[in-house]
Amino acid sequence: MQVHWIWLSTRLGLSDRDKRALLDAYRDPERLYYADRDSYDLIPGLTSQGKDALCDKRLAEAEKILDTCMKKRLGLLTYQDAAYPSALKTIPDPPLVLYYKGRLPDFDGSPVIAVVGTRKATAYGLTTAKRLGTEIARCGGILVSGMAFGIDAMAMEGALSAGGTVVGVLGCGADVVYPRRNAALFKDTEACGCILSEFAPGTEPAPWTFPKRNRIISGLSNGTLVVEAPEKSGALITARLAAEQGRDVYAVPGNIDLPTFAGSNRLLRDGAAMVCSGWDILCEYEGLYPDKIRKDLAAAHLTAYPDEVAEAVAFGERSEAKVAQKAAVPAASPKLKKDLDRKTIDKEPKGAYSDVNDLLQTLSGDEQAVIQALQGGQRLVDEVSAETGLAAGRLLMVLTALEMKGLIKRLPGRCIARANS
Repeated sequence: MQVHWIWLSTRLGLSDRDKRALLDAYRDPERLYYADRDSYDLIPGLTSQGKDALCDKRLAEAEKILDTCMKKRLGLLTYQDAAYPSALKTIPDPPLVLYYKGRLPDFDGSPVIAVVGTRKATAYGLTTAKRLGTEIARCGGILVSGMAFGIDAMAMEGALSAGGTVVGVLGCGADVVYPRRNAALFKDTEACGCILSEFAPGTEPAPWTFPKRNRIISGLSNGTLVVEAPEKSGALITARLAAEQGRDVYAVPGNIDLPTFAGSNRLLRDGAAMVCSGWDILCEYEGLYPDKIRKDLAAAHLTAYPDEVAEAVAFGERSEAKVAQKAAVPAASPKLKKDLDRKTIDKEPKGAYSDVNDLLQTLSGDEQAVIQALQGGQRLVDEVSAETGLAAGRLLMVLTALEMKGLIKRLPGRCIARANS
């Protein structure tokens, strides 16, 4: 029964991992509810406080929450429901209950991309977030974000403007509009997707709830894109969780002189994949979702900032808006054409075989393991990870290093191959 799911999800003194372990042991929260303390003593790792919480059989709180869901038309999704996202089940600490408003998308049948970033973004970051959100939606992706002001909101607005499906994951109850000036975005998200939360209706946001919800944002997604983030940012927490969960991490390059890009630029240094368009991300999942992904030939390049970007900059009190100006286009001239023709901007010629062989001798053990795994031709990234034993985050860094050295190349469908193959 749903009331027993809510009862288990609200037990204090039990971590999310404890609740998952209890569900694995008892198969059903109702069976867990009717068990006694002697039975709980057989579960390893449970604290005395956790056992006390399980021995509290009062259902009044759970029944009140269930009644509130009915009055406010909130949906309730449990861990064992068919619509529960399969990807979210694979993380170590999945939420047992999700409350939602709107319509649940097909999480398992479509590519899901998380887009996150700072609340106090530059005009460049805001415009880029909206453009990438638009392109992700046009290419067939479901966009997930935290609905925070700034990068999150602009990415979601971009996806909505393209007619895409969006999912907002909250650090408060699904019935709580936060921040309040995003009220219009909440309505649009509910109409064209859904608002999700593991927190009971009426739960107000708190400093500890936002890092907790970040594992859901990354856990729902195939990959997480960081558009703009300073060194200390919740977006970086989401990126770290994505790597730990075996998801892909992407980042947009930013101005190295601005502190709001320090964190996202560091992600690129540490091995995150650099992207400049929505297709750069979605092409990686063509093999997984061939009927869902489409290449968007009409890129959503913005040449002027819309009113909402100016408003967002004003709310954030950022002066960086001045640096994002439309570039001047030089007038065509025979001399310019001659200069361009004379420049060699194509790929550099490949080195001799002996040079490549010498380079291979300088590789680290992990890099050599990856090169060895690619001897037979192109491989899926997941296959290379399984064969080499490298964790997703570490493998991403190794692949980036090898790509920079010109030894491997990335292919559509999350495949990689030796550069000379």
